[in-house]
Amino acid sequence: MINDLLDILSYQNIYLMANWGVIPFWLLLIILPNHGVTNFFVQSIVAPFLLAGAYGFIAYNIFLEGNTLDSFELYRGLDGLYSMFANEAFLLVFWIHFLAISLFLGAWIARDSQRYIVPRFFLIISLILTYFTGPVGLFIYWFIRIFFAKKISFND
Repeated sequence: MINDLLDILSYQNIYLMANWGVIPFWLLLIILPNHGVTNFFVQSIVAPFLLAGAYGFIAYNIFLEGNTLDSFELYRGLDGLYSMFANEAFLLVFWIHFLAISLFLGAWIARDSQRYIVPRFFLIISLILTYFTGPVGLFIYWFIRIFFAKKISFND
């Protein structure tokens, strides 16, 4: 039974589950940003908890495979980053990291747009850009938000 579960939790399957799994959360943010269902699933700990579970599982497997901090070449230059991403476990853990942070950012944008009464059209554009580009979507939202908040603030 444990072997069956581990077969299901292959890196490929985790990748597919994470990628397809975040889409309903993003759709809730886009279609029903103020709904109670969105608040429960997206604005709460549910989505980050699920992604953190996958992240923890992969990190544990990286440890079991004998990859230590010696293998962690993130800050040794672009070649080090490239060699890290050649390992599918490291690549997947960073991808899940990106999915989690982008979803957190999208949830913040949806909440903040309610606060400043940003029109839905601009919210949708910002969320789509954040889904695909992360920080670029935040920058675009922040720029749009200036016109509705009537102030420039770097620390909200």
